[in-house]
Amino acid sequence: MKYIPKTNLEIQINLNFDYFVNFINFKLNYLSIQLLNILLGFFISTTLSTIPAQTGDWGIIAAAIIVTNQEIISKIVYQKHRIYYFKNSHLLPQTWLKYCNSIKIGILYGLFVDAFKLGS
Repeated sequence: MKYIPKTNLEIQINLNFDYFVNFINFKLNYLSIQLLNILLGFFISTTLSTIPAQTGDWGIIAAAIIVTNQEIISKIVYQKHRIYYFKNSHLLPQTWLKYCNSIKIGILYGLFVDAFKLGS
């Protein structure tokens, strides 16, 4: 059987198709993890808003802890020269920072929803 070489057009179509499949698979996997992290943050905010309310005297301290954590995560994620600080660090890769940020967004969203439930 004689080997028939592929044309340039066939090679280009195969490469583009493989690139497209890898792109779709990566983005859907990343999107699902981000959505799970947002839902986890929403669950955490529900627990954070109900547990301290049972005692009544821990509300201010719990709110201060939540706001402090939100601000620290925002400072780390959105600081201008983050790449230089965490370039060689194996403790906080970029994906973990994005996951922490999506959990933070879920917590903030959950607290807003609880505030609207209390207001109505």
